[in-house]
Amino acid sequence: MANYFLHEQIYRDLGERADALVTIAGAGALGANLTEHLARMGLRNLRVLDHDLIEARNLSTQPWQTQDIGASKARTLTYMLYRAVGARVDGRHVFVTQANAGELVRGSTLVVDAFDNIASRRIISRAAHARSIPCCHIALGGEGDYGCALWDDAYVLPATTEAPDLCDYPLARPVAHLVAAAAAEAIFTFLMDGTRRGFEVTLRDLRLTPA
Repeated sequence: MANYFLHEQIYRDLGERADALVTIAGAGALGANLTEHLARMGLRNLRVLDHDLIEARNLSTQPWQTQDIGASKARTLTYMLYRAVGARVDGRHVFVTQANAGELVRGSTLVVDAFDNIASRRIISRAAHARSIPCCHIALGGEGDYGCALWDDAYVLPATTEAPDLCDYPLARPVAHLVAAAAAEAIFTFLMDGTRRGFEVTLRDLRLTPA
């Protein structure tokens, strides 16, 4: 088991902090890839909230295989990452509402909002805030070449609830992986020393700006 995470254990061992509960709300292009990054970096206690089933169109931006089509995204992550590195992923196939959000984030050291709709972002953000749990929001936007990770004190929810489907963007996969990877590093840093590092990234000019 120790050799699974050799780099992190040698250079920046989280120690007991690897057991801190990180709740990831949403298992789409950002949430699913982020969960895989964190599990492969040695985090041992991840909770994923999502009610969607895997569709064929998800295969281009998310870490699924053809035999996963029709299965729960959250539960598939549980099985996939346990087989991969023995990670404990509490994948919950659930629709997050105002009534259950508080219980779903209970006990978390950090909540990551990776939802793809404003209504769910607002619910999970309020639930985390009500329990004084830090919340990091990760998102894609623009014309498929923009992404960001912003902490709760810097993130402003968009005024409109309408947004185009990121699966329609030709650059969605590269920017999704860039944002998920950079967000994983920001989360790792937060667990290490409490520093909250945000960023904005645009793919076409390969620019990542601290935020």
